[in-house]
Amino acid sequence: MGVNTEPGPIGIAGAGRMAQALGRLLRERGEPVVAVASRNLEHARAAAAFIGVAEAVDYASLTRRANRVLIAVADDAVPLVAAALAEAGMKEGAALHTCGARGPEALAGLAANGVSCATLHPLQTVATPEQGMAALPGCAFGITGEGPAAAWAESIAALLGGRALRIAADRRPLYHAAAVMASNYVVALIDAAAMLMGAAGIGENEALAALAPLVRASAANAIGLGPVRALTGPLERGDAATVAAHCSALAAGIPPSVRGLYRAAGLHALEIARRRGLSEADARKLEEILRKGSDEDV
Repeated sequence: MGVNTEPGPIGIAGAGRMAQALGRLLRERGEPVVAVASRNLEHARAAAAFIGVAEAVDYASLTRRANRVLIAVADDAVPLVAAALAEAGMKEGAALHTCGARGPEALAGLAANGVSCATLHPLQTVATPEQGMAALPGCAFGITGEGPAAAWAESIAALLGGRALRIAADRRPLYHAAAVMASNYVVALIDAAAMLMGAAGIGENEALAALAPLVRASAANAIGLGPVRALTGPLERGDAATVAAHCSALAAGIPPSVRGLYRAAGLHALEIARRRGLSEADARKLEEILRKGSDEDV
């Protein structure tokens, strides 16, 4: 059966944070979201209540209610859900998934049935459905695919006031690694900084409150000025004595993961400092300090 390019009812496959946030945002903007499906019907009911739709169904039933399906489940579950929808008889319309690292090939079961398939990955962190509703409008969306599904993905990005990023299928792991570094690894850096504050005698809540203005200003400078102009601190100044003092202090009772993170982040910051104009003699001295003992820390 050929692809039906006419817009039709939308079903949400998945009941997690992303599924709830996107489903409700679409419904509140007038899109015909009609049902939510999940392996766990109780989870589907809770998601449907949040989104504001009446029906919570299983995956097989979703195909009878919608010819456009947005699959927002864990990355490893995407092919399984696509296969379930294909087995249930979905043979037309369009399907999108929200996985960052995989392309339309994760929906191969549906594509084989004649369904138009693409990806719609929100380049945003979603910790709760409520926070996701506030954060997703205006974000970028990583889109891979062609045909009606890709057009639908781009229309969702536009509806939410976002930016459509066209990503080649074979480059999606690199794109997603960038997203992980800009989000998850920032969380890891803040946690490590709070741990070091704790070792210096400052409680976690006080440490996070104290670090917050610094984190916000650093991120704003990196985005607004670019990383090279935004870099400050001992590596940018070529201050080997300070970096050596840091490494010496980190060796005393600090977890290896934090020591390794300091050294790894420092080595990349050093490359930024080189681009900013740090002399090669100073850079080599700093690199030697940062690499000393790094094999034990990683």
